Parts: sequence; structure tokens; C-alpha cells
Amino acid sequence: MTLLILGLLIFFGSHLVHVLAPGVRATAIARLGLGPWRGLYSLISLAGFVLMIYGFAQARAVTGLLYNPPVAMKHVTLLLMVPAMICLVAGFLPAGRIAVAVKHPQVLAVKIWALAHLLANGETSSVILFLAFLAWGVVLRISLKRRERRGEPVLPVFKSSRYDTMAIVLGLLLYGLMVWRLHEWLIGVSPLPMA
Repeated sequence: MTLLILGLLIFFGSHLVHVLAPGVRATAIARLGLGPWRGLYSLISLAGFVLMIYGFAQARAVTGLLYNPPVAMKHVTLLLMVPAMICLVAGFLPAGRIAVAVKHPQVLAVKIWALAHLLANGETSSVILFLAFLAWGVVLRISLKRRERRGEPVLPVFKSSRYDTMAIVLGLLLYGLMVWRLHEWLIGVSPLPMA
């Protein structure tokens, strides 16, 4: 469990440095330059991510249940993952109506993903992991809303509706791949309910 928590702290600490300590990023870029800062940031984030994954795999083997969700929650999770995948893809494309409507599609995708997985997983390690991602999404959304109020350009600017079509098609394709085999291959658990 220690490695999971350490990985979460490093990963989310690096991803929230601009929120919790905005001057740190500017100071580091001034001292190191933008390229070296990005390299250092990427290495720290990657180290946190690897520790988080490794720690989660270890913790899953030894932690118990906090709650035992009913099988119906797995169906709800499968349903919620459809808009999560579409929003995730929409966040990587130039802005269509979906991105403009939800404002921060990748952040929304992470929040939906985390909430959906909390509904279907009651193991201590899973609850810690998904609550951390949900909390990060909430903190980041609050931070982005504050930046919007200050007039910073954080909102997507509409480009074309064709990106909505692409987001829906690619999001559904990604969803289909995850349900078919990818989730089981990556995580070791089938997302399909047994009952």
C-alpha cells in the first residue's frame, strides 16, 4: 500500500504543482529553460505513474473489501464509461461542440471514469486509487474555473462539428476495445459483469 500512496503523491503532486504552487513552475522554467523543465516534469510524472501502477498491483493482492457493490453497479459503470471515452477522445481533438459544451472534456472523462469505478469496486486499494483520481479531477476543475474568471484562455474554442463525429466514433471504438479485451489485458480483470 505504501508504494501506491507514494506513487499517487508523486503523480498528483507533479500534476497539481501549477495549482498548489503556481510560482514553482515559472521559477523552474526561468532557471532550467522550458525544454529541461518539461523533461524533468515528465520524468517525475512517469516515476509516480509507474510507482502507482506497481503499488496498486501489490496492494490489490493484500487489501480487503471496504464495501461489496451489487452486480448492478458494474452495469452502471459500463454505461458511464461510454460518455467518459467520448469525452476523453474529444479532449485530444480540436474543439467540436462536445468540447465546448463540457469545457474540459479530459477532466470530465477522468471524473466520470473514477466515479464509475468507485461504484463497481469496493477493495481498499481500488477505493484509494479512484478517490484520488476523482479528487484530482475536482481540484483541477475548480482551478480551471478560477483561471477562467481571471480571463485566462483555458476554454476550448470551437473549430468544427466534424470533431464531434470523430470523438463519438473513436470514443465508441475505444470503449468497444476496452470491453472486448483491452481492459482485461491491461488490468487483468474483465469489465463485463458475471451476472
